[in-house]
Amino acid sequence: MLILGIETSCDETAAAVVQDGYKVLSNVVASQIKLHTPYGGVVPEIASRAHIENIIPVIQKALKDAKLKRRDIDAIAVTIGPGLITSLMIGVDTARALSYAWGKPILGVNHIEGHICSIKLKAQSVKLKNIKFPAICLTVSGGHTMLVLMRQWGNYEVIGETIDDACGEAFDKVAKILGLGYPGGPIIERWAYSGNKQAFSFPRPILDRDNFNFSFSGLKTAVLYEVQKIKNPQNPKILQGTLGIKKLNKKVVQDICASFQEAAFEVLATKTLRAAQKFNVSTIILTGGVAANQVLQDFLRKSLPVTDYQLLITEFSTDNAAMIAGAAYLRALKKDYDDWCNLQGESNLRF
Repeated sequence: MLILGIETSCDETAAAVVQDGYKVLSNVVASQIKLHTPYGGVVPEIASRAHIENIIPVIQKALKDAKLKRRDIDAIAVTIGPGLITSLMIGVDTARALSYAWGKPILGVNHIEGHICSIKLKAQSVKLKNIKFPAICLTVSGGHTMLVLMRQWGNYEVIGETIDDACGEAFDKVAKILGLGYPGGPIIERWAYSGNKQAFSFPRPILDRDNFNFSFSGLKTAVLYEVQKIKNPQNPKILQGTLGIKKLNKKVVQDICASFQEAAFEVLATKTLRAAQKFNVSTIILTGGVAANQVLQDFLRKSLPVTDYQLLITEFSTDNAAMIAGAAYLRALKKDYDDWCNLQGESNLRF
């Protein structure tokens, strides 16, 4: 079965063709990082305009890379949420138009389920039966931080999520505070490499609470106050001049990045392990854009007893359309299709 996936939930215009739910024949992503870098974050209107310009060429390239024609496609899958509504609309309306014009069935996919199902795309030799259930999935990205209990594919229960900023969002904001650029995740990871992770004692928000929720707003604010104190020790609540590394010693910036990253990842790893123990799971899955961070991967490996859990880390971490096509596969097998005429995007879509 050949499924064309389309993803436009935020600032990546993506299309992919996936065979039988796991074999990626093509995976095309048009990045908008350069467009949003001057603003230090995603600007919704700029994102949606770029999606309009990129969506058809990206789909055409996905078909070309897969060496397929539109007649070869069995179904179309598209992200319907959660995400920026103006971005979602571009992908959904394009998929609806293609569904009608090509006479192909359509499937709306939850973006988070796409991230979860991206683990199926780890390698062409990895299939659904190789994953042991129940499982805990930690999804960490710029817009989402979530722990999901999976009893089987398609059977999901959100057991914890962020109550304010997502982890990736906090990375972006800390990078902006330090004047390091955008996106913050990979930049902070590079600066933290040479830093001392014990140099600053940043808080581990709500780590002691008896739940699996996350909070990163206070951690981000703690970094801001530390920068203010360093720049203006006489009156740390008043920051004179712009925030940026020009007035901060390079070693101090490295130490701040390392200490911040350590605090954030300790919270993620600790709560994931607690959830794994409480629900007696066999597998722990790490997905989402922040999953690409090598330090987080190592943190989880060190925190989790490797003899007790199967740890799986996606190779398709950032937003892409292959994960959307992969997530749609089981529904497509059952012919559980959506009505192209009524399919809509939903910015706050939940499981």
